[in-house]
Amino acid sequence: MSAKHPIIVVTGSSGAGTTTVTRTFQQIFRRESIAAAIVEGDSFHRYDRVEMRAKVREAGETPNSTFSHFGPAANLFEELDTLFHQYGETGTGRVRKYLHDAAEAAPTGQEPGTFTPWEDIEPGTDLLFYEGLHGCVRTEELDVSRHGDLKIGVVPAVNLEWIQKIDRDRTLRGYSEEAIVDTILRRMPDYVNYICPQFSRTHVNFQRVPTVDTSNPFIARDIPTPDESMLVIRFANPKGIDFPYLLSMLKDSFMSRANTIVCPGGKMALAMQLIFTPMIWQLMDRKKKAF
Repeated sequence: MSAKHPIIVVTGSSGAGTTTVTRTFQQIFRRESIAAAIVEGDSFHRYDRVEMRAKVREAGETPNSTFSHFGPAANLFEELDTLFHQYGETGTGRVRKYLHDAAEAAPTGQEPGTFTPWEDIEPGTDLLFYEGLHGCVRTEELDVSRHGDLKIGVVPAVNLEWIQKIDRDRTLRGYSEEAIVDTILRRMPDYVNYICPQFSRTHVNFQRVPTVDTSNPFIARDIPTPDESMLVIRFANPKGIDFPYLLSMLKDSFMSRANTIVCPGGKMALAMQLIFTPMIWQLMDRKKKAF
């Protein structure tokens, strides 16, 4: 837990809805006049786009290689752990930005797929908001998850995750089905060891579960939409959660367990507004009392 300066962590695999989460939190921050230092997990990748492609190609030619962007070999876990520790203590730390596309890269004069130089977070922010793959990661050497004050997991059911990856790699990148399957298999050890365990360290999990047949993700032609999904929201500690209020506000929702609400997939942004606004109030109140 951070000492003085709150850290909110959203950890989840790509395609899970993390973009919706970030947009929803930005709306909350604007409404509540909160200055957030926003950090993207992609900025803590070890390699830029060209280097990563070369590493992946090399891994594909190496028998039994498990190299993937899910594991420590492709990421800067130590630097992420240092950032969280420093921000919690001092309200600052070193960050950089990964330039995803030409629009992001244009103002910098750099190529897309590269990193901006490391620089210090400007002083005076109210909290740090991280969204990426590894906000609750733990290895034998370090435990990034210990720093988060509010930890949120966002993950699709695994078949849905595969459908999204297959569709993206096939349509946008032109990969063959054989190459896509090889990638899924190669990264599975890192997924099992470094991604899945994080969702046992979170305070709240959001899991999107399709309500259409995804039993064979390799033949699926359409990605199930939010309206073709249900959202399973699990609270690690249900104490203090106003379940009757949430059930009344989230139409067609119900409780499947004493700590779990299920609601239509299209209600994700609303559910997050309802659940996290009071939690952010508590974080900010705690920060005021710490000074």
